[in-house]
Amino acid sequence: IGFFGRPWVLDGKSIARKVTQSPTESIKDAGASLECPKCQHRIDNSDVINEWPGFPAGVKFAPTDAELLEHLAEKCSIGSSKPHMFIDEFIPTLEGDNGICYSHPENLPGAKKDGSCVHFFHRTMNAYATGHRKRRKIQRGEDTSIGESVRWHKTGRTKVVVENGAKKGCKKIMVLYRSSKGRGSKPDKAGWTMHQFHLGTEEDETAGEYVVSRIFYQESKMNGKNNDETSEIQGSDTVVAGVMHPRTPNPNPPNPQRHNDLADDTITSDSSVQVWLHFLYLFC
Repeated sequence: IGFFGRPWVLDGKSIARKVTQSPTESIKDAGASLECPKCQHRIDNSDVINEWPGFPAGVKFAPTDAELLEHLAEKCSIGSSKPHMFIDEFIPTLEGDNGICYSHPENLPGAKKDGSCVHFFHRTMNAYATGHRKRRKIQRGEDTSIGESVRWHKTGRTKVVVENGAKKGCKKIMVLYRSSKGRGSKPDKAGWTMHQFHLGTEEDETAGEYVVSRIFYQESKMNGKNNDETSEIQGSDTVVAGVMHPRTPNPNPPNPQRHNDLADDTITSDSSVQVWLHFLYLFC
C-alpha cells in the first residue's frame, strides 16, 4: 500500500487494527508476508519503510446504534449478511470469565479514560439458577484489582431502536456504581457507562445469547446529569436512528397587539367622547 509515492507493507488486519489504536503509535511489524503465500517467491521490499505512521487524529470506529445491531445480527447469523472479515478487530468477543460482568471495565481490552468507546460482543447470564435476573455484579474475588464492590445498574427505560420505520432491536443504558464502605452505605457512580444492545423487541435479552455493548468512561457532572441520559427523549421508549424531522411552520401565527395599535384605539375613544360632548352642548 502506498500514499503519494511512499509505500508500506501492510495487510488488511494491520490496517483494521490501526484504526482502533492511537494514531501516534507506529506499527513496526506490519504483519504482511515478505514472501508470496503461494509460490514463496521473495518479494523485493528494499524500497519500503517498516514504520506505519498511523492515521490522522479523529479517525476512529464510531458505529451508530442501528449499525451495532446490524453487526450483532451478522454475528448471530440472522439474515443473509455475513460478519465483516475484520469485525473482530473492532468488536472483539468476550467469553466466559473474560466477560464484561467478570472484570472491571478499566481492565477490558482497549478501555481508556479519555472519552473513547470500546465495543464488545458478549453473552448475558442469569444471576441465579431460578428467575430471569441478569448477572451485573462484579465480585472482588473474580478480579484481584478490585478493592471495592462494583455493579452495573440499569438507568431509564429500555429503548426500541428504529431505523427507517423498522425495529432493529433494543438498547439499555447502564451505569457502574461502586461501594467500599460496607453494607448499608450509599453507592456512588464510578464514571463508566455501558450501552447494551440486543436483538428483538422484548424488553429483556435472552440469557446465553449474544449482545453487543458500547463502553466508555465519563467524568460525573456536578448537576448529576449524564450526557448519555439527557441525549435520550425523556419518557420515550423508542430511539429513532438517524432520522431528523424539520419543524412544521405555524400557518396562523399569533398577531400580538402593537404599541401603535393601542395608541390608535386611545385616540379613537377620545374623539368619540368629544363628539358626544359637542352634541350635548348644542341641545342643552
